[in-house]
Amino acid sequence: MQTRHRVLLGSAVNIDLPSDSVNLVVTSPPYPMIEMWDQSFSDQDPQVAHHLAKADGPAAFEAMHRLLDQVWRECHRVLRVGGFACVNIGDATRSVFGQFRLYTNHARIIGACEALGFQSLPAIIWRKQTNAPNKFMGSGMLPAGAYVTLEHEYVLILRKGGKRIFVHDDRERRSRSAFFWEERNTWFSDLWDFKGVQQRLGSNEARSRSGAFPFELAFRLICMYSVQGDLVLDPFLGTGTTIAAALACARDSVGVEADEGLIPVIAATIEAGAALGNERQLARLRSHEEFVRRYRTEKDREPGHTNVAYGFPVVTRQEVGLVLPGVTSTRREGELEWFAGHETLYDRGEPQLDLF
Repeated sequence: MQTRHRVLLGSAVNIDLPSDSVNLVVTSPPYPMIEMWDQSFSDQDPQVAHHLAKADGPAAFEAMHRLLDQVWRECHRVLRVGGFACVNIGDATRSVFGQFRLYTNHARIIGACEALGFQSLPAIIWRKQTNAPNKFMGSGMLPAGAYVTLEHEYVLILRKGGKRIFVHDDRERRSRSAFFWEERNTWFSDLWDFKGVQQRLGSNEARSRSGAFPFELAFRLICMYSVQGDLVLDPFLGTGTTIAAALACARDSVGVEADEGLIPVIAATIEAGAALGNERQLARLRSHEEFVRRYRTEKDREPGHTNVAYGFPVVTRQEVGLVLPGVTSTRREGELEWFAGHETLYDRGEPQLDLF
């Protein structure tokens, strides 16, 4: 199996993809009212800077979101019926000329997307562990002036239309793309608790312009809401994490990025993603083997079914056709396009990679 991965330079307001061509959107936009993004929003709409200068935080917040609204409209256009948009977003706390308040980015995006026709499904709260010594903001130990610290973000789950209908070859791809019963119980919880991964690739300047989420977040969402061979889109590609995770999961992918200076960082992320993805898939196999051992001990019996590809026990019939894809080769064609080869991954060491 071969997958294709592309970067489109330009604005996500007009994505060079046909309507109804994308199966899944996984993205994290610039967060309105987070200071590091002020200039980016102001460059697109000078009214943002005007409102901030006039100490009108709510008006600046709304102007920033009107820019994002155009991207959600384009995502709705390119998504197939039954496709999902998974949006990682954090709320913002900010003082604008001494007026401190919360800006509820997640609620504003939900409202805009529902107005476009998206259906909201239960969201995930991602608790980003922190070692910060100060767990509050404001007046120290004196009452009625301190504010709790936000230590979580949201992953909004939005669907275009009703449930996806799988027919013919899609059913086989869906079967191969199954996840383990024990993974389902963790992944489909509404609370995720893992750290963000420190960005190790590219220049400090490039990283400062990116709000990259960790590989694990994109990897889970792609496994949960798409099947092998599907097309995954990230309209705010940043450092390229979504493409790396899509490659690891044997999905096609397209990322849109306005900053050409991030291309070397994106390329490095994709190169690292092949090995990282195989490591993550191997960890899934080994975790399942450990789960089976615990299952036998605790229940004094075998799980009720057998996976065809691996021959090990699984709990449900839906896991019988599960196959974890390993990346066996990658090649880069031109500046902005990559191809990857995939075969069934077995637990006998990391596959030999033919990298760039």
